[in-house]
Amino acid sequence: MSSIDQSGSVRAGEELDVLRLTSYLKQHLPALEGSVVVEQFPSGFSNLTYLLRIGQREVVLRRPPVGARIKTAHDMSREYRILSHLYPAYRKVPEPLIYCDDVSVIGAPFYVMKRVKGIILRSQLPANIQLTHETMQRLSRAFVDNLVEIHEFDYESAGLGDLGNPAGYVQRQVDGWTRRYHAARTTEVVEVEHVFEWLTDHQPAESSKGTLIHNDYKLDNLVLSPTDLSEVLAVLDWEMATIGDPLMDLGTVLGYWLEATDSAEWQEYGFVLTKLPGNLTRGELLTYYAQRSGREVTDPVFYYVYGLMKIAVIVQQIYFRYCQGLTKDPRFAGLDALVKACGLQAQQAIARNRIESLR
Repeated sequence: MSSIDQSGSVRAGEELDVLRLTSYLKQHLPALEGSVVVEQFPSGFSNLTYLLRIGQREVVLRRPPVGARIKTAHDMSREYRILSHLYPAYRKVPEPLIYCDDVSVIGAPFYVMKRVKGIILRSQLPANIQLTHETMQRLSRAFVDNLVEIHEFDYESAGLGDLGNPAGYVQRQVDGWTRRYHAARTTEVVEVEHVFEWLTDHQPAESSKGTLIHNDYKLDNLVLSPTDLSEVLAVLDWEMATIGDPLMDLGTVLGYWLEATDSAEWQEYGFVLTKLPGNLTRGELLTYYAQRSGREVTDPVFYYVYGLMKIAVIVQQIYFRYCQGLTKDPRFAGLDALVKACGLQAQQAIARNRIESLR
């Protein structure tokens, strides 16, 4: 069981009011009996995720980060609604249990869901996991297969037809992320500024009718089976999910996908497990996605650069909160360097007009 994703002590400044929480849960989830013990999952840079041990049961609580004022990115009611509609038809999500909008309980809205026990592959692996060439090959293909499954999900039948507006999605995303970056800017990063100008001038036509898109699909948002790492048990973190252009979703995937031929600067910040032998390269991932989905990707550089800039903005927003003293998490102190690295990687892709072999 040591390979199962583990929780730990709650970080300073992110504690929950256990007495108020216990009272609320006993009132609204009477099936949960026993005292409440709160732990925190240490990874993740966005919403805060806690493990609640209640007697013999384990559930997970999600709430916005302390000091966050970006409502659309941290809307607990929206994420809870998405899970509630997905769960009956797409069982690779945790089962949602209850949503609370009473901020007097823990200081923010939150929701509680059942825990899905499994392995989450983060940069620091448990000692007993061996990621062989064959394992990574099977996992990277299963990763893409599951993305295609999400994009083919019948969101209308699931009652999610009003989740987003696919018309004009590409332009809205470029404009929106540009605006969010400037709202959270702490210092001028020329590399990022220039890339946003390029995105504005090189937008492709809408690729297809809208699909359900996760909008933050990456390896460490998947819960994998302990007995077969190519089996996806659950997809986590649906806070940014919407109805939109699936190729923009693919662009975000590519933005997170580090490969061994990337520059030393980018490898310092990227998600290192995707560069291990056996993984698809970014180009192979794109080709495999096109084969499995039947969608043609005619402008991969745009989608990759978009993914990098989206990551840059998310990181900049977190760094902005840190600079404002709204969070004291020491992991955030050097995130400005990651923002610049995203800009440099995007510039390399633009200059070489390709998404891989950029060193």
